[in-house]
Amino acid sequence: MGQPCYRATTSSRVDGINGMSDDSPTQSTTIDVDGAHGRGVNITGARLAVVHPPELRRRIELPRGVTVLGRNPEESLGRLQHGTVSRSHAQLRWDAKAYTHFASDLGSHNGSRLDGRPLETESQLHDGAVLRLGSVLAVYEVLKEDPRDAEALREHIIGGSPAVSRLRWELARLAPDPSPVLVTGATGAGKEHVASALHELSGRTGPLIAVNVTELPAQLIESQLFGHAKGAYTGAGAARAGLFREANGGTLFLDEIGELPLDLQPKLLRVIQEQTVRAVGAAASEKVDVRIVAATNRDLGSEVDRGTFRQDLLARISLLELRVPSLADRRGDILEWVQVLHRRWCETRGRPCEPLRFDSPAGEALLLMEWPLNLRGLDRLVHRLALRGDCSAESPPATVDQLEEAIGQRAAPPPREVGAPEAGLRPPTPPQDAAKNAPDESPVKRPAPTTREEFAEVFARFDGRVRAVAKWYGRDRRQIYRWMKTFGLERSDSEK
Repeated sequence: MGQPCYRATTSSRVDGINGMSDDSPTQSTTIDVDGAHGRGVNITGARLAVVHPPELRRRIELPRGVTVLGRNPEESLGRLQHGTVSRSHAQLRWDAKAYTHFASDLGSHNGSRLDGRPLETESQLHDGAVLRLGSVLAVYEVLKEDPRDAEALREHIIGGSPAVSRLRWELARLAPDPSPVLVTGATGAGKEHVASALHELSGRTGPLIAVNVTELPAQLIESQLFGHAKGAYTGAGAARAGLFREANGGTLFLDEIGELPLDLQPKLLRVIQEQTVRAVGAAASEKVDVRIVAATNRDLGSEVDRGTFRQDLLARISLLELRVPSLADRRGDILEWVQVLHRRWCETRGRPCEPLRFDSPAGEALLLMEWPLNLRGLDRLVHRLALRGDCSAESPPATVDQLEEAIGQRAAPPPREVGAPEAGLRPPTPPQDAAKNAPDESPVKRPAPTTREEFAEVFARFDGRVRAVAKWYGRDRRQIYRWMKTFGLERSDSEK
């Protein structure tokens, strides 16, 4: 029976209680600074986003005490009804001094993993930590101040992670203001979605005109932005309104604003300040009503220091500022975005859409990848999988190897965080010689294989010797025989 597929939704069920142990502090502790607003950000709690399989998808508000996760724990809060999860599988314990939860396995049958490694001892959780309990995947999310949300914006700003909830709230608050907005964030984070939502919620009746500054020909940027009169220069056979006048009454989105040539920056500043535009070759200026939304992945403050961006222009376009979180800051939303992007791919081609399917190791790999191109990188993966037909209803769930083949390189684990265990996409494997001479003492129990490919790889490494495979997994040989029957593998001739 294949793994269940992911199904993207636009809302998440939130279960939980706000219990607090006696030794928990009554006040939150400031641990971070919101650079956009320069004010302290307080931790108010944490939750566990269960992201796979889809029928278990929800966000669990974690109390400041002990939460047991399992198929049948004493309290329903941590219940995970899945065949690979033990009755009492793992626990999350709140530590008042560290102000976070610690995770530990409770001797589960299929094991637990934290950030791609076996959870062998109690370990501290960090924001975005990826937990795998059997075949169930979850992401630990730290809740900070103002955990409010603007649910109406979920169509534009997808996800339920705390970082995205804060973005939606700030966006809804700033949208009605006519002041310019600077949207910052890494490449491919989705700044254009924020610009679209700002315009839609602004109440402005004019159009949203979007332009990437890098796509404008250097010699024609001024004409493109401000327009030109007929005969203003050689080849100007007809007058052109320009982007500012086309956006009159609406919003002009200037993407990659950091690429604007230095000699044009004072002209843009004048238009923003005076709300008037003079076309190239025209004798008079014309009044316009345009809201500016600019976006960049650069540090414009550093550009000012280098003399490549004007300080007065930066001050004007950043009266309001929104920062779009990278995928690494919203890992709990990655699998939902996979399905959203795949659905869009199908819709643009008029094809029926079956949700993409992955086995648990592949889903874990998706959550742990760095995604330097953010949504663009994720979209590229979706395109390649969709074109190959991988993860279709007729195909088995995609594996880690298939993901790496689609990406074109081996997926690297995310950078290790301070106090967090080293992350990886696969269980550590011993050298060939060491594998064939497994030690007599029982090793740490490793997670059960979830695919034939995963089990066959380990099986082949030990030349099909059941005793060695059992020692590697830390399981009884009878369990290995059951897996062999399930995956259709036979033991070596030397053991028959």
